[in-house]
Parts: sequence; C-alpha cells; structure tokens
Amino acid sequence: MSDDIEEFRRRARAFLAANAPRVDAEEGEGSFFDTDNVEAQKELQAKIFDAGFAGITWPKAYGGQGLTDAHQLVWNEEAAPYRLPMVFGIGMGMAGPTIVDLGTEEQKQRYIPRLLRGEEIWCQLFSEPGAGSDVAGLSTRAERDGDEWVVNGQKVWTSGAHRADYGILLARTDPSVPKHNGITMFILDMHTPGVTVRPLRQATGEAPFNEEFFDNVRIPLGNVVGEVNSGWGAAVLMLRHERISIGTNAKPPSRPLSYDSVHALAQKLGRTNEQQVRDRLAHLYATDTAQVLMAQRMRQEVDAGQELRARGSIPKLAGSMMARIAVDVVDEVAGTDVVAWEGQEWPPITYGVVRSAAFGIEGGTNEIQRGIIGERVLGLAKDPQIDREIPFNQLRNLPPARTASR
Repeated sequence: MSDDIEEFRRRARAFLAANAPRVDAEEGEGSFFDTDNVEAQKELQAKIFDAGFAGITWPKAYGGQGLTDAHQLVWNEEAAPYRLPMVFGIGMGMAGPTIVDLGTEEQKQRYIPRLLRGEEIWCQLFSEPGAGSDVAGLSTRAERDGDEWVVNGQKVWTSGAHRADYGILLARTDPSVPKHNGITMFILDMHTPGVTVRPLRQATGEAPFNEEFFDNVRIPLGNVVGEVNSGWGAAVLMLRHERISIGTNAKPPSRPLSYDSVHALAQKLGRTNEQQVRDRLAHLYATDTAQVLMAQRMRQEVDAGQELRARGSIPKLAGSMMARIAVDVVDEVAGTDVVAWEGQEWPPITYGVVRSAAFGIEGGTNEIQRGIIGERVLGLAKDPQIDREIPFNQLRNLPPARTASR
C-alpha cells in the first residue's frame, strides 16, 4: 500500500504541475464563486477525470476511482497550492456523496459520472427566508400530481444557483406531521419551467448567492432522493458531508487570512519589530497551526476508517473562529491600509476581511455548530424543542418565540 500511495503521489504531483495553475501568493485564492472562467474550470475538471483523479474514493461503477481515503488525503495535500475547479464544490462535497449514499441505481448512473467529468454543476436548495438555521421549518411545498411532484415556494442564499444545472431541493410533502417528518429531498433540473433565479449582491461586490422562486415547477417521481417524507435524515447526511468537506480540506498557506499572509503584510508595513504586533502574530500563528493540525488529524481518522459524524462540526467551527481572530490581527497590523489602496483591484487581505463575516454563517452558523458539538459530541443536555412533536400545520398556533428549534 505504501508503494502504491507514493506512486499515486508522484502521478498527482506531476499532473498538477503540468495542468493546474498555482495559487499566487500576491493574489490570494480568489473567490470560491468565480464565474468568469466556468468553461476553463470545466476543461480542467475533464482533464482531472481523464487522469484518474476525480471521485478518488467513489465507486468505479459510477466513474470514480474506487481508491482509499489515504489516496484522497494525498491528493488534497498535493492539490492545496493549486487553483482547482471550484464551481463543482457543491456537487463534489455535498450533492454527489449524498446521491452515492441514498440515490437509486438510475440516479447514480445518470448524475455521478457527469458530475465527475465536469459536465454539470450543482447547487443546494435548503434555506428559506423563514427557515435558515431551522431548516426543518421550511415551507416550500411539493404536492403529488400523477407521475410528478408540483413544487411552489422560495429558497434563498443559494451558492452558485445562477450557473447550476441541477439542485438538491428540500420541500414539504406532508404538513400534517411534525416538521422533521414531512420533508422530502428531490433532484431538480434548474432549467425546468417555473424556476426563477435572482442574484443577491454582497459586500465584496460579487453576487455568488441567489434567491429562487418556484411556480408550479414539475419534478418527475423518479427524482426523489431516498424515501418520501424522509428528507430530514437525507439533509442531515448531506450537511455532514458539507461540514467535513469544509473543515478537513487542506488549505493553501497563501489564503488571505492565514498566518503566512498576515505576517507577510506586517513585514511589508515594517511592523514586525513592535511588541504588541509580535504578540498578536504569535497568537495567530498558534491558532492557525492548531486548526491546520486538527484538520489533518481528522483527515487521518477518515483515512483509518473512522467516521467523524457530528465531530465534522469541530473543524468547521474552528475555521470560522480562526478567521475572526485573523481579522482582529489584520486590524491591529494594517489599520487604515485595509480599507485604502491604490488601483481598482481589492487587495486579497481586504477581500478576506470583508468576506470573513460569512465564514460563521455558511455551512451552518457558529451557534448551530456549538449546539451540535455540545449535544452530539460532548453529550450535554439538548436545547428545549417544544415544537418538535407538533404537526407543522399547527405550528402557527404557537407563540413565535417557542417555534424555533434545531
């Protein structure tokens, strides 16, 4: 196995050096939601697939490589300094693994190979204006009509919906049962009549998120993922895939809010001789290193066959907390230089600071992550969930303050 792993590493290193652009330390990572080079990303993903590096641990029957988590770990380590296709992040990290786990044989054969080859882009349709952290409170409904489901409602904060071909949709199919029990997961063709996608512009000037409206959108019966009215369990599984993916992926050292990037900024500004700045940098170094080592340890646990389950929330929370610490250090080091610069392009570190507020929200808020860790990892008492056993269509009779639950 060790010889096989080393040969795989050599192949991965050679492929990346020949085909993938490296992360520029001066430019930073760029935006996860870059929409200017989608075709280039599709071309690179096709090369990754043809070279045998797509779906490394996924079954061969659906276009994967059928290799071990150790091979995936090697790829993550070697790929960290490179710009790899990011438009497939939702598909590779969330939708694809969920379909592999719960999808029908027809769904796996239809969707997984095309995802791995970079032919189709996916998004996640969970959050709603009235159901963010409390996803189970969603009100988008799906009603059966013969051989189809008819969907009406709205979703929001959907990453990449404006370029997605397919989405994983949660909708309420039985409002007469408690809210966690009447939800179904669907595969939705985003080009279906009745689907409207509208961009939401954020502080960085980008519009990576969207809101979607569904007006009598028809979905075939065969597009249900898992069982009807069992969508909550499927959603929990999918979110677990997301948090593990976010928290344990290898991070390039040049990311805008890493210790290396902030230290380089302090050197450029001539502030590394100041005791207070040195103290703050030392704290950031310790925090950044601990977070990287913890993610590495969890990747090794996955490699050893251990399931992270709810512990996948730990590196996700640690990463967002690390970003907030980095922002405080950048403020100490750079001061007004963070908000004033020459030229039209945002400095990477400024982009990182402005973008950092989202780290504690996307993929589940810090508060939700702490609740999951407390209840399911540490075994602490659960928060009161008065509405958990009440039929969804009766929740409106409860006082508003009592309806929120995880």
